[in-house]
Amino acid sequence: MPPRAPQAPAPGSLLGSHYDQCFGCGPQHPQGLQLTVVAGEGLDLTAEFTVRPSHQGGPGLAHGGLLVTALDETLGSLNWLLHAPAVTGRIETDFLCPVPVDSVLHLRAWITGVHGRKIYSAAEGRIGGPDGPVAVRAQGLFIQVKLEHFTTHGRPEDIKKAIDDRDLFERARAFEVNP
Repeated sequence: MPPRAPQAPAPGSLLGSHYDQCFGCGPQHPQGLQLTVVAGEGLDLTAEFTVRPSHQGGPGLAHGGLLVTALDETLGSLNWLLHAPAVTGRIETDFLCPVPVDSVLHLRAWITGVHGRKIYSAAEGRIGGPDGPVAVRAQGLFIQVKLEHFTTHGRPEDIKKAIDDRDLFERARAFEVNP
């Protein structure tokens, strides 16, 4: 296991959105999850979001794809602890019980290993509180990338907004990834 990066947010710190319009963590996305994430002590974190009516699949229940999105966002947030930008390579999800609308999904994620540019991680989401029944589980593979991944493949107007709104790319330049 790699050490927690010296530049990583302090344990107990609320991790901010990496982009205000992100569907997962962006506070400005009106239909998004608006997931809040808190750094843990080691290579772990907790997160939560409230399932709203706009997140429904079956009547009164969270859409399964939306739950995968919440797990993806939570697992992706682990990269802040390594201080390394990364993108989702793969997610495997198990659905254990339905998640009703108006429920708060309590998520916990941790890094399980790193090999080269690959970051392996796991997460679980519970309803009814952090110690409630597990509703969803996931294992993820994230691939560390350089900043150019986003500037080459993203829409120019969104990249400009991200730079203007959050100075995202100045913070990302501090990452020393794949030199």
